Order: sequence, then structure tokens, then C-alpha cells
Amino acid sequence: MIITRDLYLDRLKRKANNGLVKVVTGLRRSGKSFLLMTLFKNWLLETGVKSENILAIDLESDDNRALRNPDELSAYFKTHIHEGQGRCYVLIDEAQMAIQKSELKSDEPIRLYGILTDLIKRRNADVYVTGSNSKFLSSDIRTEFRGRSDEIRVYPLTFAEYFSSCRHQDKLQAWRDYSTYGGLPYLAFVDNEEDKRNYLSNLFSNIYFKDIVERFSLQGDEILSTLTDILASNVGSLTNPTRLAKTFESKGIKASDVTISLDIERLIDSFLIQKAARYDVKGKKYIDSPFKYYFADIGLRNSRLRFRQQEPTHIMENIIYNELVARGYEVDVGIVRKESKDNEGKRELKNLEIDFVCNKGNERFYVQSAYSIPTVEKMNQETSSLNSVPDSFPKVIATQDNVAPYHTEKGYLVINVLDFLLGQK
Repeated sequence: MIITRDLYLDRLKRKANNGLVKVVTGLRRSGKSFLLMTLFKNWLLETGVKSENILAIDLESDDNRALRNPDELSAYFKTHIHEGQGRCYVLIDEAQMAIQKSELKSDEPIRLYGILTDLIKRRNADVYVTGSNSKFLSSDIRTEFRGRSDEIRVYPLTFAEYFSSCRHQDKLQAWRDYSTYGGLPYLAFVDNEEDKRNYLSNLFSNIYFKDIVERFSLQGDEILSTLTDILASNVGSLTNPTRLAKTFESKGIKASDVTISLDIERLIDSFLIQKAARYDVKGKKYIDSPFKYYFADIGLRNSRLRFRQQEPTHIMENIIYNELVARGYEVDVGIVRKESKDNEGKRELKNLEIDFVCNKGNERFYVQSAYSIPTVEKMNQETSSLNSVPDSFPKVIATQDNVAPYHTEKGYLVINVLDFLLGQK
């Protein structure tokens, strides 16, 4: 069974031959290498590109060890790309292997970026690279390529991708597994639950944390590990470094808000978590603090808590957030300020929350994640913030209730969360 990853393959196709270095980034083990080196390469061959015009280099392979030296890599391209041979497609997997500072000079990272940008100056070269979160982060791309790159962010499997690839015939059973173990592609083909747990746990200890500790020359990962656990326990809750520092203090651990802020940014740059800012819908401005944090993969979040803290409301909210960003939306937490009167008749200003404000170009819609809506009172609670939105963009309420999609009197779409995840918005 092949997981086609059409969402990302289509993005690569659209960006082909655009004169920029296409950089495929994302969480380790999310399928970047397979996307570029198998799916995209096969598409090039199917469209008539000659195999000799596809230079596919896996720098993680010992066979290409010499090419980890930027000078050798540059010489390789000069040897294999000639004028008159037609367009050449350069596919480099694990490009960060060419900037190992322990083996190369301290200025070699700039050397590698220079080689890649020099390649795209050639009329007959189109360049694609993948980079792990260890030494090829999104912040590096913005700094070093200076506008000469095009980033394609790859996320773990969406529920639709997982369901299409797994062997479950029943979508409820697929949802149970997905909401527990997440969407890292390898797990779609693993049946044993103990093997799934061990795989997720090992990723943290042997890859993710190790990458961050080595990259930033940290003395250890105690604060980073504890911070990850706290964020996992409070996924989707408003917080900031100052509040988190107090939580550390309650656990008997000294950690300043500055250190915590740095570690949060490291987790974000490593694609493990994502930060959602609050947006004042009426005021049309962002609110600086606090923020919400979501895990890029719900299975990794659950693994950090040893699968003990399984709140279905927070898990569902995290999965919807991941779905929306995978579909290419900019996603914020919406705030609507509403004036009301208290029990004494005094006027007060309340902040009502909309779970997600989703923007893509001129398109916008709002999403409420409501685990269950058993009563009219609960429906009124879920729609109170939507009722105060001063525009007519679509509004969606996703729920785990077993309901066929319908529209409320005010036009809000109420839809089962699995139908929402399996459909296209």
C-alpha cells in the first residue's frame, strides 16, 4: 500500500520550474523523503523526464558520503549538469548532512546554501531538497536563502490520508487508532499497539530531543522534556512563558521565563509543536499573549503523557487544528468582545472565543470544535461567539455527535468531525 500524499505532491508540481529552491521541511518521519525521492521522482518520469536528467542524491546514504562535503557536491553538479542536455532536476534528500559542523569548517552552512542558489541560476536546473529539523529548520531557510527558496511544509498524515491507507474498514475504528497514535506514516502499517507506543516514545528520546540538544549545544534536556510534558498536558489551553515558569516552580524545577521561551521556539522550529495566536475579530488585530500550543502529531502528544491523559475534547481540537494547517490555512484563535450586563445591571465587556479563524488569501471561515451538543443550552453556548462575528464568512461547528450535516437557522454548518476531516472545505 502506497500513501500518495497528493496534497503535497500537487504543491510540488505547481512549483516545478519556478526558479526557486524548493525546500521540503517538516517533522522527522512525516514522509518528506518518500514524497520527494519516490512520489515526485516517479511523477517526473511519468511526464517524460529522462532518468539521466534526474539527479537524486540521498546524503544520508553511505554511498554518497563524499558528497556531504560541499566542495565534492559542487564538483558533482559541474560534472553532471551540462548545457544542451535539457532540464535537469536535482533532488537532494537530507541536505543538512552537508553542513555537519563537526566534520566541516564553521562557514560551510553558508557554502551549502550558496551552492544551491548557484544551481538555480542555471537555466536548465530545477532544485529540490529535504531537510530534517536538526540542522535545516524553517528559520534557517528564511535567513540563508534570502527569498530564493519556496518552502513546502509536510505534516503527518491527515485523518483522510490515514483512513485511505489503513486496513480498517470502519471509520470509527480508524478514528480510535488515529486519535490515539496519530498520523506518522509508519504507524499506518503497524497493528501491534505496544509497537506503536514504543515507536513514538523512541522518536522523542532518540531523535527529536537529541536533535535539539545537539543543535543548540544544550547541557541536557530536563527542562525541554518537562516543558514538552506540560504543553502536552495543557494542549489547546492559553498560556505563556511566565505562567509556565510558575508551573515549573510548583514542580520544584528552576526555569526562567526566558529559558522557557527559548525552548518553546526550539520546539516550534523543530516542527514538534505549533503556536496559535489570538486574533480580535472585531478589532482586526492580534493579541500578544497568551497563546495556544498544539502538537504537530496527536500520537506524539499522547505518548508524552504515556497515553494516560486522553481528554477527547482536547484531542479532537488538536486534530482539527492540524487538519486546517495541512489544508494550507493560516489558523488563529478568534476573540470576539461582547458587551453585556452583570447581575447588578452593570455593563461589562466579555471575551468570547472562537476556536479557529481560518484564512487563505481572500477566503475565510470560522470553526468551533464542540465534542458534543446534547442540549439547546449547549448549542447556544457554542454559537454565542459566532453570533457576534461582524461578517458573513462561513461558520462551521464540528462535533463527534452522530449527525448528518445540517445548517442552523443562522446558516452555521453543523457536521460530524469525521465527515469534516474526510471532506474538503
